[in-house]
Amino acid sequence: MSTGSLFDSEPTPASNLRPKAADNAPLAERRRPRTLEEYAGQQHLIGPEGVLRRYLNAGRLPSLILWGPPGVGKTTLAHLLAEELHKPFVALSAINAGVKDVREVIERAKKQRGTILFIDEIHRFSKSQQDALLGAVEQGIVTLIGATTENPSFEVIPAVLSRAQVYVLEPLSKEVLTELVDKALTEDEQLRQKNVRVQEYGALLTISGGDARKLLNLLEIVVESSRPDLETGEIIITDEGVQQLAQQHLARYDKGGEMHYDVISAFIKSIRGSDPNAALYYLAVMLEGGEDPKFIARRLLILASEDVGMANPNALMLAQSCFQAVTVIGMPEGDIILGQTVVYLATSPKSNASYKAIREARALVRQQGVQPVPIPLRNAPTKLMKDLGYGGQYQYSHDYPGNFAYQEFMPDALSGTTFYHPGHNPAETKIQDRLRQLWGEKYGY
Repeated sequence: MSTGSLFDSEPTPASNLRPKAADNAPLAERRRPRTLEEYAGQQHLIGPEGVLRRYLNAGRLPSLILWGPPGVGKTTLAHLLAEELHKPFVALSAINAGVKDVREVIERAKKQRGTILFIDEIHRFSKSQQDALLGAVEQGIVTLIGATTENPSFEVIPAVLSRAQVYVLEPLSKEVLTELVDKALTEDEQLRQKNVRVQEYGALLTISGGDARKLLNLLEIVVESSRPDLETGEIIITDEGVQQLAQQHLARYDKGGEMHYDVISAFIKSIRGSDPNAALYYLAVMLEGGEDPKFIARRLLILASEDVGMANPNALMLAQSCFQAVTVIGMPEGDIILGQTVVYLATSPKSNASYKAIREARALVRQQGVQPVPIPLRNAPTKLMKDLGYGGQYQYSHDYPGNFAYQEFMPDALSGTTFYHPGHNPAETKIQDRLRQLWGEKYGY
C-alpha cells in the first residue's frame, strides 16, 4: 500500500516525515529537498507571491492535484507542504493501492483530523477508487494531494476535480537544472570528495529531458564511471563523455521519463509525415515499454482532427472507434486496433485547415470580443422579440434550390472574414469548389 522507502502507510508525524537518505541511496534521493527553501523551481506556486505559499501563510491547504512532467518535484512538494503545516501524512501509490487501502486510511484519519493523503500517479486510480475518496475529502477528514503526469481532465473524475484545485508544475528551466548539478557537486557528501569540473552541460540536460531525478542520477553515473585526468586528477564532464556513458547505463524506454516525450513526438510526426513504417516502429517501442494504450489512442484522436481533418473526415470516426475499442478490449489484443488506426492515419491525405480555422476564430474573439448576432439569426421566443424584428428576415435554407439561400451569417463587423482555408488535397479541393459556387467572391474561395 505504501510507496516504498519514501513513505509510510500509517499517518506520520510532520517532524519525522523524511529521515535523511542512506549513504548508499541514489544521488537524487540524497539531494531531495528537506525544506521549501531548498526546493528548486515552481516559484509561481511556492515563491513569495505563489498561491500555495499564500495557503501556507494562512495555515491551511485545500485538496489539490499537482500536474506536471516527471522529475519536476510533485512528490517532494507534497511532503514539504505537509511538513510546513505539521500535518499527519499518508502516501499511497495508485499502482498498488486499492479501494480497501483507501478506506483503511480514511478510517485512521477520522481519529487524526487534518491528515494529508498523498496519492502518487492518481491518474491510475479507477473510478471506484476515486469515488472512495469523495466523502472523506468533502467532509475534511483528509486533505487530498494527487500527483499526475497526465491531464487531470481526462484521468480524474469530475467529482474529484470539483473538490480539488489543479496546479500545474512547470518543466524545470536550464538555469534551475544547471544549479542542481553545481550544488550536488559541492554539497553532496560523496561527490564533493571528488575533483569534478563540468566543462559542458548540454548532454546532461538534454538526456535527462528536464527530469531532475534523472539528471542527478545520470550525473552520479557519469562521475562514478569517469576516469580522472592522469595529470590533474580532475574528472572533466563533457557532452561526448556523457553521451557514451548514457548509452551504456540508461534504459532504452522510460515511460515516465524524457524518452516518453521523445517517442510520442516522433510517433505523431511520423504519422503527420505519412510514414506508416516509422509510425508503427514508435508504436511498438511504446507498447513494449508498457505505455498506456489509452494514452496512445487519445493522441491518435487529436491527430485525426488536427492533422488529417477535412482531407479525410472518416479519420476522426475511426480514431474514436479505436479509443473505444482499446478501452473495452485492453492489451494485448488492443495493439491490433492501434496498429490498424496508425496505418490508416499515416496513409490518409493530410490537412490542418480546420485546426487552423478554429485557432484563428478563437484568437479573433479574444482580441475583439463578441460581436452582435445579426437580427435575422436571433431567436424570437417572445412577442416583443418578434416585434423587434428578431428572426424576421431569416431565409430557411431548405426552402431554396440546392438548400442554400445567399444571406449574411457573420456579425456586420466581420462580414467577409475567412477562417477556413481549404487544404490542397482532393477532398478539400471539392469543398473549395462548392464554397466558391455558393458564395462567389465573398470569402475569397
